[in-house]
Amino acid sequence: MLRFEVSIEDLLRSRFALSPAMDLCLLLRSLAGQDRPLPRAWATRLLPAFERLRRETELNAALALHTPQSGPNFVAPPPRGLNQTWADDLAMIRATPLEAARHEFATTATGPSARDPRVRAVLDSTDAVPRIAEAMDQAWHELLATDWPQLRAICERDVVHRVGVIGEHGWATTIESLHPSIAWRAGGIELGFFPRGGTVHLAGDGLLLIPSVFVGHIAAHLEDPWPRTLVYPARGTAALWGEQETVPQPDALTALVGQARARLLVALDAPASTSHLARSLAMAPGAVGDHLAILRGAGLLVRARAGRSVPYRRTPLG
Repeated sequence: MLRFEVSIEDLLRSRFALSPAMDLCLLLRSLAGQDRPLPRAWATRLLPAFERLRRETELNAALALHTPQSGPNFVAPPPRGLNQTWADDLAMIRATPLEAARHEFATTATGPSARDPRVRAVLDSTDAVPRIAEAMDQAWHELLATDWPQLRAICERDVVHRVGVIGEHGWATTIESLHPSIAWRAGGIELGFFPRGGTVHLAGDGLLLIPSVFVGHIAAHLEDPWPRTLVYPARGTAALWGEQETVPQPDALTALVGQARARLLVALDAPASTSHLARSLAMAPGAVGDHLAILRGAGLLVRARAGRSVPYRRTPLG
């Protein structure tokens, strides 16, 4: 069991972020058979391009940095916040000093794949950083970029939901809602069934919480350069993985208000903006806006501005 000792100062400094690079690494691990298997439809669509990238780019050198228990910091730098983009991540990867990268190579690239002559030549080269960064960039554009707007919308909606839980029930309930294996006990966060045990003191720096569309259970970053971090499955990814969604089936609702409006009402179990709904449901923004206006006029939804966003939420009648 792993335990985080949490103070009031830690709660005040805890925050959420998104990490495109980390989700790319998790996707690559799954495609390489190192992690949770992908759904059949995703594997069928992505595996041919993945295998071609392994032949034509230095992607195998990036994969060699992964171990069964952890991934590298070099190709998944810690995100700064909710607006993190792949361009931000790629810039940090490319800015990694060669000596820092080589130190990581020495500690993580220890498996059989790291002894492949082609991989070893990349890791030992003076231009290892730009070569691996270029391979990761190609992997992003060919394997994940097309789906990322929809997947990002899922993560953003998850954060909106968690913030709402904090406001209504507090941090303890929010933390426990991240995953069934997490519990809040005696002023700390306990992770059952975690590969690594021990106690981690946050020391007033807070906890970074990252929703992910590809992580299977709970992952954690416990060492620099990352802040102490929990990575958890974002709500709404069950359909992505072909699992049963825990939302009501809208058959009767569809007969009443139509399929598109029924989908929107069901999707609004957590507040979301027009753009978030359009991306997550793969609908045209104009059509979503029209349906939301009708549902709002019928008293089923309300909306309120939150910064630059205007999230909608269901009324008790909705």
